[in-house]
Amino acid sequence: MADDAGSGPVWTRAKRHKGGGVPVVGLLIGALGLLGAATAGLAIKERSFAGAGETLDKALASVIDFGRGLVGQAGEEATEAADETAAAATEAAEKAASAAEAGAEAAREELTTTP
Repeated sequence: MADDAGSGPVWTRAKRHKGGGVPVVGLLIGALGLLGAATAGLAIKERSFAGAGETLDKALASVIDFGRGLVGQAGEEATEAADETAAAATEAAEKAASAAEAGAEAAREELTTTP
């Protein structure tokens, strides 16, 4: 019985920790708390919640525009790469078609000349 994990005084037992993974709720609450603290601080600085709201709106708009610019750049680069790949694939397909035609013509000539 001394080898059982559940035996012995409570204070000598190893503690079990639950959980793991990403604490989504904790991150959400933390982000909301940070936003609230920023709003309160700006309200004190601007001497009104309306002024704090305007300041936060401008800051968020600039961040969103920056993010859209990054996505737009990536989108343009992806479009250019896709166009280049499509052009290369078209060229390769045309070469393969002409090679197949030449092979078919050679086979046709060989079959017509063979007695």
